[in-house]
Amino acid sequence: MASDSQSDARSLKEFGVGPFVLRTLFADVPLSEDGTRDDIRINCVEYLDGHLYVGTSDSELLHFFQIPPDPADKSTAPTFILASRLRPAFSEPAGTSNVTRPGVQQILLLPTVGKACILCNWTVTFYSLPELSPVFGAAQVKNCNWVGGVDLNGVGNGNDGRGESTSVAILLSLNRKIQVVNIADRAQHVKKIDFAGSTISVRRDSIACVADSRGYALLEIDQQLKIPLMSISSLDEAEPGNIVGQAQHISGSSGGGLLRSNSSAQSRPQTENSDPQAHRRGTSLGDFITSVSRRQEPRASEDEDPISRQPTPSELVVGQQPPEGAPRASTPAPDEGQTARAAPAKPRPSILKPLIVSPTPEEFLLVTGTDPLEPGIGMFVNLDGDPTRPTIEFDRYPKEIVVDGGTTDMSSSRPSLAPEEEGFVLASMGREFPDGIHYGLEIQRWDTNAAEGEVTKHWLEPPNTSSVASSPANVGIRSLSGAEDTTFPEIVDRLCRRRFVPFSSGSLEASTMSLRSFDSRTASSMERMSKERELFERDTDSQSEDSLPDSWQVTRNAEEEDYARRLAGGTARLAVWSGKNIWWATRNPLILRLDAKLEATVAAPNGASAERRDLFAILKSFRNQDARSELEFLTFNYIRQRVGILLLASFLKSEDTPFSDSELRAMEEILVESLLDPRVVLSLIPGVRNEVIETRRGIWIFGGVKSTAEDFISSRNFDKDSSTMASLSQSVLHFLRRFLTAWRRKKGFGSIPDENEVFRTVDAALLAVLLELDQHSPSGPAKARSVRADLYELVDSGVDCFNRAETLIESHHRLYVLSRLYQSRKMVADVLATWRRIIEGERDDGGELTDGEQRVREYLTKISNQSLVQEYGIWLANRNPKLGVQIFAEDKGKAPKFEPAQVVQLLREEAPDAVKYYLEYLVFGKGHAVYVNELVMYYLDIVITRLRKSSEARDVVMSTYTAYRALQLPKPSYRQFLIDNAPPDDEAWHNRLRLLQLLGGNYDYDLAVIRDRIASLSTTADDLLVPETIILDGRERKHEDALRLLVHRLGDYDTAVAYCFRGGASIYTIYQAQQGQPPASPEGLKAPKRRDSMPPTQDQQARLFRHLLGEFLKIEDVSDRVEQTGMLLEKFGGWFDVGDVLSVIPDSWSVDLVAGFLVKALRRIVVEKNETTVARSLSSAQNLQIQHDLIVKIEEKGSSIEN
Repeated sequence: MASDSQSDARSLKEFGVGPFVLRTLFADVPLSEDGTRDDIRINCVEYLDGHLYVGTSDSELLHFFQIPPDPADKSTAPTFILASRLRPAFSEPAGTSNVTRPGVQQILLLPTVGKACILCNWTVTFYSLPELSPVFGAAQVKNCNWVGGVDLNGVGNGNDGRGESTSVAILLSLNRKIQVVNIADRAQHVKKIDFAGSTISVRRDSIACVADSRGYALLEIDQQLKIPLMSISSLDEAEPGNIVGQAQHISGSSGGGLLRSNSSAQSRPQTENSDPQAHRRGTSLGDFITSVSRRQEPRASEDEDPISRQPTPSELVVGQQPPEGAPRASTPAPDEGQTARAAPAKPRPSILKPLIVSPTPEEFLLVTGTDPLEPGIGMFVNLDGDPTRPTIEFDRYPKEIVVDGGTTDMSSSRPSLAPEEEGFVLASMGREFPDGIHYGLEIQRWDTNAAEGEVTKHWLEPPNTSSVASSPANVGIRSLSGAEDTTFPEIVDRLCRRRFVPFSSGSLEASTMSLRSFDSRTASSMERMSKERELFERDTDSQSEDSLPDSWQVTRNAEEEDYARRLAGGTARLAVWSGKNIWWATRNPLILRLDAKLEATVAAPNGASAERRDLFAILKSFRNQDARSELEFLTFNYIRQRVGILLLASFLKSEDTPFSDSELRAMEEILVESLLDPRVVLSLIPGVRNEVIETRRGIWIFGGVKSTAEDFISSRNFDKDSSTMASLSQSVLHFLRRFLTAWRRKKGFGSIPDENEVFRTVDAALLAVLLELDQHSPSGPAKARSVRADLYELVDSGVDCFNRAETLIESHHRLYVLSRLYQSRKMVADVLATWRRIIEGERDDGGELTDGEQRVREYLTKISNQSLVQEYGIWLANRNPKLGVQIFAEDKGKAPKFEPAQVVQLLREEAPDAVKYYLEYLVFGKGHAVYVNELVMYYLDIVITRLRKSSEARDVVMSTYTAYRALQLPKPSYRQFLIDNAPPDDEAWHNRLRLLQLLGGNYDYDLAVIRDRIASLSTTADDLLVPETIILDGRERKHEDALRLLVHRLGDYDTAVAYCFRGGASIYTIYQAQQGQPPASPEGLKAPKRRDSMPPTQDQQARLFRHLLGEFLKIEDVSDRVEQTGMLLEKFGGWFDVGDVLSVIPDSWSVDLVAGFLVKALRRIVVEKNETTVARSLSSAQNLQIQHDLIVKIEEKGSSIEN
């Protein structure tokens, strides 16, 4: 691997994000016994139950024993000690030397029978496990190219393949045949298969996929059938007589008859293919193979050594020792006929190493190509030789391949707690980079359809500090017989929860209080806050935290580590070696892959916008993906939390590249859905971090998230000097508003740890943010969807940080918001006290409490505390008597009702100006006539006092009389005239109207006192209260005086007529705009109904009309006199005697003036005469009828004699 810094950075990046990682299995293997030789390399590796077997090119087999790590030290790794250094016996062919010996070529472990087969220099020897003692009498199989062919269907069903089997069948690839041998307590030859020159075999049940130097084939071992498959090199032509895809008999004869390929399947059980994309076809593979595109010619400049075939001697029977110096047959020459027929223009095909693996019980993966430096093609065939799925492509023809994972692979290198994962194929090869050729592993999926999208390939290189020129030219890889449980300490570091300390001092009280003291508005309340914090800590911490032992944090750290370590386990089954080092190739957990992408994104020298796009792309990679395990669930949350913090850090410093609306919404969603403790988010934002509440138990978050947060706090981008809300931009404040509001919706969820501290912090921070934002809102009530509406919703729904909320709201001078906070806790007294402060003029920046006195009045009707109602009713009655008395007069309030006498006495003592208004309620609203006299006296005092003190008021009263008299007829009554011209803000005028209403009503009051009070005005001016005097005269039956004042002083002729018609009972009741309602009463109080009195007799009415006629005849204005007299006689002539009228009518008047009256009178006389005549006639007829009835009765009775 290159030492160039650019290359190292690239490799390290890919090392982290790929699906596999390398973990050290054994570093610096002692390949040389004395340590002096550097030319020895590792050929093969096997591992089983803590025993590591390493075969070297020096024909040595090294056996190492694993020493487990100290259980008390979780950070230590297991170590290996050398148990033995064995040189397996081998028979050296003639003409070979130490230079051409391959060394130990294969290690085949058979754990079910406790044996091992070692292929060293084309000689197979047998040993016992695990100590590698020779067995079977040191038997050898010489001239062997391959040992294997163990039935893979029997591997993985037990514990590392160990079950109850008594023997294991293996295949020995000899020069001219394949020998089937059963290994148990002894090695037993079973059969020979006529297949020459095989170099590899992979078996499923009775079907083995084998290869010679030129092509692949399927063998049915039991029935001795062969199905030729494609050539290893796509440039090579098929051998004569071999028809691809057609079965041939190979038992005993070289030219058996041709059979259909599926005939071989009749003797074996069929296994359903688990791949839904697999399909079977009965056609030949010829078209399938020739469709593979051919690559360009080999590049001779690249340093690649093609795989060459070594001479293979003839076979020997198992257990037979070769004689010393026995001659060895040379490698058979190629088929002369085939060579002669080869076209001379065609290039000689490159010799490629056959590669076979079996990803599923129904499939084999075979690799073909054209040249070691050209791409290779992986083809999938089923047990009948038919293609099953699309091909896969390797960038170069691999040296080795292994498959790992898939739906049916029980021995994959997946994490121990993860569900079944994807299937991968790992290919060892070289790849060209700008600084030279690198050797490593190309990794890609084999269980996906490459035609559906772009194939993703990953490159994995072994760690190497040497230069490219001196790096090993070979990376070996093998799937091992045994597996090893591994732990990823990186997962533990990232997922283990650690205590996060938001303040550098580590002291919650010191840091919080010092930060909050920067806010000048809260400086005056620091002492109060300190006491609140002490109270909270005493209430909250005393029960649960005072009992914490001194070592509680150490204990929790250990518990968190144990939990994370349980999730960080994995299973390793693949070994990778290069040089003197061996590694486990283990599945790279998703959390490490995503975290590596995060690190690469942050470290990349891209702009802020590009970095944000990359971060969102990482999240998008698993969006809408359900977690399949506990580890995946935590992985998704961990990545979201880290990305959320990184995005937040970018947002806080994004002045030059601001976030778009979609990016901002996405970031908010990430921070909320990740379930990251909001206190961590707030601790990263100056101005609100002082609201973070941390008790002795602390804030525990993922270790990786903790590091990210602490890195930002310690960076220069974090402004440690800004600790007030004013330092935050509007975009940050609105982000906090939405983020904290979303978090508040999680209240009540049982899954939130430290719920009390979390939501106290959230509520305090959100309140501070909304108060800061609302400073710019216009004064007055909140509008829909405004910041102020959100502020109201917050305090109305209740906050967990009540004491801190009080302080914050007070410091912002938002008394109305404070009252809503009290209301959320049903603190009625505090609500009223706060409103009282606002009404009395204390500073309230919001200006929301409009019509505050009315709000107090309405609120008092909704509370049940009578003492509070009385207290604030008296306070309001002193400020606004009209409104205050309504509190005591309320019928629908929740508090117990007040007795009127109690209220009157209370108001006289505490709020005397409100007594009159309460009496109005009792009289007009409740009909309590007992208070009429007192109310009349109040009104009379107000009116008389004003008239006495104000000449202007007297002039106004006198002017009303003059103006009313001057009105043209017809005109309203004087009472209606007063109502129509009443000034809206003249209390004395309205009081006089109510006084007239009460005096004119059917109430009992002290007439003498009232007349004396009115008469007392005569010293100031005469006849100031004319209507009042008229009413009193009527009550005292001084009708002549009343009519005189009505006609001559007021000129209210219609009222005078009404007075006579009602018999002097009242003068204004029937002429009110709304009968029974007080005129122009702003309170809308209901007037008492007048009790119906006995109607006046006609004589009483006639007498009053005669007095009125006399007064009309005295009117100074002649026209008015004539008009009113004529109208009176015409309308009410029935109450006048003609003689009396004619006697008082002046002789100078024309008859026309009273013609109407006279005509009606004469008509009335004629009518009366006619009525008398009719009545007399009716009486006579009635008399006759009675006489007739009498006579009839007498006749019916007949006569009777009485003695």
